[in-house]
Amino acid sequence: MKKLIAMLLAVAMLAALCVGCAAPADKAKTDSELVQERGKLIVGVTVFEPMDYQDKDGNWKGFDADLAKAFAKELGVEAEFVIISWPNKVNELNDKNIDLVWNGMTLTDEVKAAMSCSNPYLNNAQVVVMKSSKAANYTTKESLAGLKFAAEKGSAGADQAMLIDPATNLVKTQAAALMEVSADTSDATVIDLLMANAMIGEGTAYPDLTDTVELTTEQYGIGLRKGSDLLDDLNAFLKKAYDDGTMETLANTYKIRPEKIVEQK
Repeated sequence: MKKLIAMLLAVAMLAALCVGCAAPADKAKTDSELVQERGKLIVGVTVFEPMDYQDKDGNWKGFDADLAKAFAKELGVEAEFVIISWPNKVNELNDKNIDLVWNGMTLTDEVKAAMSCSNPYLNNAQVVVMKSSKAANYTTKESLAGLKFAAEKGSAGADQAMLIDPATNLVKTQAAALMEVSADTSDATVIDLLMANAMIGEGTAYPDLTDTVELTTEQYGIGLRKGSDLLDDLNAFLKKAYDDGTMETLANTYKIRPEKIVEQK
């Protein structure tokens, strides 16, 4: 009898284990499902005028911010903007703290290897910025040797600055790099041309600064998690925004030359 009871108990335990093993694992939610569930599209940004910045009431605006809000509306949700540390953008995506990076992001080989990226939507360049009073002496890349640079850590500008000055002072934002130059604690910085158009020169916060040498040409794109199912929707939205003139309207609003817009095919 004891042997029979023991056998029955063993069979019962095995059956219970098999039932547990047979139960299907919870299917991981897609990015689209996560966005719809929370009712928000979480956008990772830095303060980067004219792409993403805040007005006096704390509302986000800019070429990228306005496009992101329009894309969220297409998805039937609201856009929520979260300031991230730019060097940590891939981790922020992978940890699902944000749904995408939409912040004048240069499509480098490194970026394209780490994220799913949208089609390019704006042409850009990396330009050297310095005091207007010195600019006439620095008109070629070769003439920049010996200058002390500051640049945003993790940015395309920092990559270029460090080729000229390996001891480049790496700061948190492009705005901080501009302050370094304005205060004469650095001779120059390398920033996005689109930012330079909006942030330096007469009528801006940095009227004493100007851009000189153009070091690279590049394109902007939007980053998502690898394999994100939002990518097709995003590219379709960009094409629609190009075709219906939304991008051109925003370019004029934020003082971006319309010819910088990349045609969406």
